[in-house]
Order: sequence, then structure tokens, then C-alpha cells
Amino acid sequence: MVPPLNLKFAAIAYRAIRDRIRAEDPQIDEQILADTVDGLTDIPEIIGAIIRAALCDEALATGIKGRIAEMEERLRRLQDRSSKRRQIVKEVMIELDLKKITAPDFSISIRPGLPTVLVLNEEVVPPVYWEPRKPRLKRQELLDELKSGSVIEGVTLSNAEPFLSVRVK
Repeated sequence: MVPPLNLKFAAIAYRAIRDRIRAEDPQIDEQILADTVDGLTDIPEIIGAIIRAALCDEALATGIKGRIAEMEERLRRLQDRSSKRRQIVKEVMIELDLKKITAPDFSISIRPGLPTVLVLNEEVVPPVYWEPRKPRLKRQELLDELKSGSVIEGVTLSNAEPFLSVRVK
């Protein structure tokens, strides 16, 4: 990785050379100026090194995401298998009327469960049991409308920020 100090010094040198050439030849073509300054400074190599490091980081992040997805799938399978095994034990113990089993490293028992709410018809449940929701803006709809030229009170489009595009060959 290129130290930030090297990039700062290279940027200062780049600006100084560019300004000096432009001062001596105010009519110089921008492409010729850029090519000349690039040839006299290390800035393209420094920027290239930074982009290569960013591409490497992105590749590592992609690999890690893939590995995380595999591990999450494995976690789901293990949790599912564990749940099925516990269910089998519960069913067998209930069927055989076994209330408790003690082993050296654990003990298990069947106990009565707690009742849960079963909603039979939501439409007749009194309003006091409903939780009001906070309104949310439909940002995508707002964006689409603003892009199509609509004027909507209280919102506007931001100035577009420049972004860096890197294409890998």
C-alpha cells in the first residue's frame, strides 16, 4: 500500500507542474497537458497501486462473503438437525410416558408447556390490541417522480456526487 504522505507529495508536485506548464502556455490542449504532467510525476503509478490494493480488498471481501454464506447454510443445517433430534426425543418420551432421564452430562424432562395465542379472525380483534405503525416515506417512489420532472413539496434531488469507476480487464 502506498503511504498517504507519498500520495500527498505526488499530488502537490502534480499540481505545481500542471500550473507551471499552464502558466507558460495558457492555450495548451487539456489532453496534452494531462499527458505531459503524467509523464513528469509518479501520480499515475501511485493511483494505480491504490486501485490495485482496492481491487485486492474487494476480491478478499467477495471470497469472505461466499465463505460466510456457506457457513450460514451449514449453521442452518446443524440447527435443523438438532431441532429434529430434540423433537424425536420429545415424541418418544411422551409416547412411552417417560418424565425424566438423567445422564452423567445432562438431564432431560417432559414438562407441560405454556399456552400461546392463536388468532382465529384478525378482523374482530379489538383495536386496543393493535400496534400503530409509524409512517415511512416511499423513497423509491419519490426518487422516480422527481427524476421524471415532478415537483414535490418538501423534497428535492441532491447534487450528484462524482464516483470512481474501475473496470478490470
